[in-house]
Amino acid sequence: MKFENLGLSQPVLQALDMKGYDTPTPIQEQAIPAVLSGRDLLGIAQTGTGKTAAFMLPSIDRLREAGNRIPFKSCRMLVLAPTRELAGQIAQSAKDYGALAGLKVDSIVGGTSVGKDRNKLHRGTDILVATPGRLLDLIDQKAFNLSGVEILVLDEADQMLDLGFIHALRRIHQLAPAERQTLFFSATMPKAIKELVGQYCNSPVQVSVTPAATTAERIDQYLFMVQQDEKQSLLEMILSERHRVPGKFERVLIFTRTKHGADRVVKKLAQVGIPSNAIHGNKSQPQRQRALDEFKRAKTPILIATDVAARGIDIPGVSHVINYELPNVPEQYVHRIGRTARAGADGIAIAFCAEDERAYLKDIQRNTDATFERLPLPDNFRAVVEGVGPTKPAARTPLKRVQPKPKHGTRPVGESQQRKDRPKRKHPGRAGKPHGGRRSGGSGGGQRRHSNG
Repeated sequence: MKFENLGLSQPVLQALDMKGYDTPTPIQEQAIPAVLSGRDLLGIAQTGTGKTAAFMLPSIDRLREAGNRIPFKSCRMLVLAPTRELAGQIAQSAKDYGALAGLKVDSIVGGTSVGKDRNKLHRGTDILVATPGRLLDLIDQKAFNLSGVEILVLDEADQMLDLGFIHALRRIHQLAPAERQTLFFSATMPKAIKELVGQYCNSPVQVSVTPAATTAERIDQYLFMVQQDEKQSLLEMILSERHRVPGKFERVLIFTRTKHGADRVVKKLAQVGIPSNAIHGNKSQPQRQRALDEFKRAKTPILIATDVAARGIDIPGVSHVINYELPNVPEQYVHRIGRTARAGADGIAIAFCAEDERAYLKDIQRNTDATFERLPLPDNFRAVVEGVGPTKPAARTPLKRVQPKPKHGTRPVGESQQRKDRPKRKHPGRAGKPHGGRRSGGSGGGQRRHSNG
């Protein structure tokens, strides 16, 4: 099967040819004809299976064929994404696939200037990729509306629910026109997702290329059983190659459960000379984009992330995913390790499991097809953790404590005693002269000098 057999237009096929794509993935092969026919669609597929092209390619053709004008302060196609990173990648794909279609593409996400977004969307756009929060901000300010939406896409809908967007999604559904095409994509199908599908879609065609909550076949999964306070030492030994693990390190993505945990890992790695970046919800959009760019270019090939990035990073060449902390939601494990083994490549996933995470590990094994090979800790690991091992990194020279400058009119602590112990200095102009009071006839109280004779 080739893309040219799916009924796509020549401009779209030429754009695919420029990107070197000629064979569709299973979900693209099944979804594209249904979307071209105008049907609503429910797609169940793992991340990294080509969902973006599955809905974007036929939608571009439908927009071209309809030929409607860009609506004022609105859009013709709205794509909702859970994270800023994923929204940016979808928008870039839309620009690439529609390069010859003459369609205008924009994206809006949180963490950027609202004023710039208002100006950008004042005249409307053909395709808008947005995060739900920023979209509703503009709607509340009367700077945007959904009256012109012909196609509505929800991508990674289950993660949007995990991030608390359920009320935003219901409101967007009410604001969008009832007469529209709806494309709904999710990696899992919990009860809440089924309810949303019933609200959003009208007799949708269902496309499922893999069972929900399964792990990629090309990922080798390994497990370390380690104490919580020993994880950092183990991570440092692995990254500095003082303990060999399978695979050659190229780009390493490390997941923590909390934002502060991600920052702490970055700080600890820096102390032993291992540079890394962190990406999480407390980072500004420019900081997150800079960290992703450095990771993509392998300038800083170690990235620490929370689950906000689990489905927002589509970067080829991620050799290892390390679960520094196991997720408390089994499906999230699937999305995390799905950042490796992309575009037909193989990948390595390593999990650190502490005693208090055993329940999470059992849930992952019970609800997914994850099979782990247990790896032994290094022979001298306990000694390294306790600080007596031969491979313990050299201790850093402690910074000297600097005495703060005293406020005006005060003396630092201990200065009075220092002044008492300091030897008294005699005035250089009075060496050998008797010390006495003022003498008359002299200006300024000084002793008058007389010549002999």
